[in-house]
Amino acid sequence: MKSYTITVNGTAYEVTVEETGSVAAPAPAARAAAPVAPKAAPAPKAAAPAAGAGAVKVTASVPGKVLKIVASAGQTVKAGDNIVILESMKMEIPVVAPQDGTVASIDTTEGASVENGDTLATMN
Repeated sequence: MKSYTITVNGTAYEVTVEETGSVAAPAPAARAAAPVAPKAAPAPKAAAPAAGAGAVKVTASVPGKVLKIVASAGQTVKAGDNIVILESMKMEIPVVAPQDGTVASIDTTEGASVENGDTLATMN
């Protein structure tokens, strides 16, 4: 048996693979394969608009889908008030204001897919 450490999305997993006595021989190549062109790097995400951006970023804590935007730009919120509701693994996850302040911008839309750490809104 051989043990391997495999990392998937930043999480390390220990995997043990059992070796068997029979190993299939690779089929002979009929002709040399043409070199494959490398894929282009994905386009960078657009930056949040600077005009309405606040000093405090409100970010997604899990990957998921924006189910509902609760707060609006210019709205005064207290620490713990809901700003956005995410849906992840069929659960509703509230994203709350980290402090008292005013919502400077909402940087997402309902139905948008978000990743962990994506900026959803900014506050002042």
